[in-house]
Amino acid sequence: MFDSPKFAPSKLNVFSTITYSLIVFVIVVFSYGVISNVTLHFQQHAFDHGGIFHPNQLLQTHHTSEEIIRLRTSDDAKLVVDHPKSKLNPEEFDFFVTSVNSSRRFDSSVREFFESSCKVRIFMTWISPVEFFTEREFFGLESLFQTNPTSCLIILSKTMDSEKGRKLLEPLTGLGFRVRAIAPDLWGLVKNTPAESWFDEIKNGTKETGKIPLPQNLSNLIRLAALYKYGGVYLDTDFIILKDFSGLRNSIGAQSVDLSGNWTRLNNAFLVFDKKHPLVFKFIEEFASTFDGNKWGHNGPYLVSRVVNRVKKTDEFDFTILPPMAFYPVDWTRVAGFFGRPNDPVSTKWVEAKIRQLNGSSYGVHLWNSQSSRLKIEQGSIIDRLIYSHCVICNRQISSSS
Repeated sequence: MFDSPKFAPSKLNVFSTITYSLIVFVIVVFSYGVISNVTLHFQQHAFDHGGIFHPNQLLQTHHTSEEIIRLRTSDDAKLVVDHPKSKLNPEEFDFFVTSVNSSRRFDSSVREFFESSCKVRIFMTWISPVEFFTEREFFGLESLFQTNPTSCLIILSKTMDSEKGRKLLEPLTGLGFRVRAIAPDLWGLVKNTPAESWFDEIKNGTKETGKIPLPQNLSNLIRLAALYKYGGVYLDTDFIILKDFSGLRNSIGAQSVDLSGNWTRLNNAFLVFDKKHPLVFKFIEEFASTFDGNKWGHNGPYLVSRVVNRVKKTDEFDFTILPPMAFYPVDWTRVAGFFGRPNDPVSTKWVEAKIRQLNGSSYGVHLWNSQSSRLKIEQGSIIDRLIYSHCVICNRQISSSS
């Protein structure tokens, strides 16, 4: 059969050549169609956004511009271009991705969550891994909802806005308390505020982030921007809340006072302000204009102290400075005494008197986690007593690591 003239070698070569040519022709035409479609897509994208199409907007297979070091796809099909001079690591840079759709989704999530019957709107921030959100932080949430049961809490956190984070909060959401973790959209929060230029400078590498981890300073900015845009309460996660604070408005707490009772330092661990309050605008303005990533506290507690010290002599701002007893009844240098068990009649009487004082005069107790996180909460201590008198689940055991 194979000796038939139809399959002679010369004719087979001609047939192979023709077949090969046809295959090449099909590949070329197909490739041209794909490239044309890509070109058309980018042209249409440019015109859809009111822009003018330029040839260099095409995707390129070779490096032709120092402006492009990598392309990343966002969920709204935008191309996000990293600036070549950016000094941010990948986790930090994620805070600086700009996406109109992401900003809209974040804003919609916040507003929808707060649309329900919330007596108080509360924000917290959490910049650490979700695994670091321990029993101690959870006890703080319990105390918040025990004293402010109709409040709504948003934890602004990328790590807590996850399946693990939702499971951590389930004991509270299962009881009907309104708490949710939402990853913050930094660009959407600072847009049209004085911090927008700071955002751009950090992103493009023209401003130094400093030695202090950037997320710590982002927490300082996020709380201010969230209060300015939405209004409400900001609260650090290391508080034990002792009473309803829904009656507070436009207030900031003093951390310390002098012998005459005049404040010497304020703190930003608790803030309550109306939406677009001018003092919060001044805080954001100060953050952007004096940012220093090498000085601890410069962009946080010291910042609010500087601004309030400048504006306190004017009448254009309406706000209240709460005494230290309101939220900072114990200084960070003495907080260890609140964790220890009384071991004699004198210390037992002191603990009883202090608890009566706190329950009567304080809205909450700041635990100064940077100083107390390694301290064990001993049975019978002030913190132990406060936790168990302000819990909502009350069957969780304080481990030795708490």
